[in-house]
Amino acid sequence: MNDQRKVTFAINMTLDGYTDHTVMTADNDAHEFFAGLMDDVGILLFGRIMYEMMAGYWPAVPDDPNATQGEVDFARRYNALPKIVLSKTIQNAEWGDTRIVRGNIVEEVIALKKQPGKNISVDSIMMFQELLQHDLIDEFWLVVHPLICPEGKRLFVDQEKRLDFTLAGTRTFSSGVVAFHYIRKR
Repeated sequence: MNDQRKVTFAINMTLDGYTDHTVMTADNDAHEFFAGLMDDVGILLFGRIMYEMMAGYWPAVPDDPNATQGEVDFARRYNALPKIVLSKTIQNAEWGDTRIVRGNIVEEVIALKKQPGKNISVDSIMMFQELLQHDLIDEFWLVVHPLICPEGKRLFVDQEKRLDFTLAGTRTFSSGVVAFHYIRKR
């Protein structure tokens, strides 16, 4: 039995493989889905850009009278989790329980995987791509929106070796969004 933490990743993307969240509509179903994923997460792992973007938005959502219940539930869970931001340039990290790490991402993740606790959620596309190159991603969710819009970053670029995953399940939202859950074959 493997007692190591898993490294997980979940992302919204378009049918053509782009990941710009601003072109997609996150409805209540999507927020509830992502909130549910947080139940298995013990640490959120960010790069500087994603950390600053999320820290600038989610802390205020629980007090926003216009926020949906799904947004509030997600925000409460997301805000409460410990966070690690991997950055050589960020000076302050004031969003809840946040620690700044300036070292090597691969070494940091290998060390985190050996510690007891819930999963490590990667919340950065570039970090996901680097960890995928080092075969450190254990499972991921591709939340595919029914639109084609070539804006943003592509998720799978410059992958140098074959990695096999098993489809563990799907979920279809009323909006036509489909979440695909993949687990690494080892």
